[in-house]
Amino acid sequence: MKGVEHCDPRWFARVVMALAVLQAMAASASAAGWRIDPARTTIGFSIDATGFPRTEGRFRRFEGRISVAFDRPDRSTVAFHVQSQSVDVGSTAFSDYVRSPAFLDSAAHPSIDFVSTSVRKINDHAVRVTGDLTLLGVTKSIAIVVDVEREEAHGREGLAFRAETKIDRLAFGMTSGYPLVSRDVDLKISSAAEAN
Repeated sequence: MKGVEHCDPRWFARVVMALAVLQAMAASASAAGWRIDPARTTIGFSIDATGFPRTEGRFRRFEGRISVAFDRPDRSTVAFHVQSQSVDVGSTAFSDYVRSPAFLDSAAHPSIDFVSTSVRKINDHAVRVTGDLTLLGVTKSIAIVVDVEREEAHGREGLAFRAETKIDRLAFGMTSGYPLVSRDVDLKISSAAEAN
């Protein structure tokens, strides 16, 4: 998933979105269900701040499913749920700060959710996924380009996904520290799924 289209969603919005091909709801007979493999999924982000080294972090807990119709990509669906409390920036105190009302407000908003509204094929290895992202109680439509690869190991079919993009955290109302803390958050997501 690279070369992501820059929309104006919120901070971790695309984190969730970037995993864009995840939980299936399609009732189409041609759509196959896939389960996200947590061991092969990384939802990472980084952000800059004046006078400090770049901060990098990731989310540790999430779940998702994908319904993929290879012959009719427009019938594919994605749903993904990330536990905001699971954010990890390498320091207990700093992670707690990111969970606070200044940023993720995890106590009030424990889940970051994405549900697709459309999937469009770009080429044999990329799709554009549009959907509703809910973060901090606000839902906005976002779009992202997802690189997709089909793979097979030990007789089982799988899918691999990749995405990189920037998010404007101010669009989510996360204004803490600005302008000393950058408004742009770099997101890098990789994931894999196995057929059910």
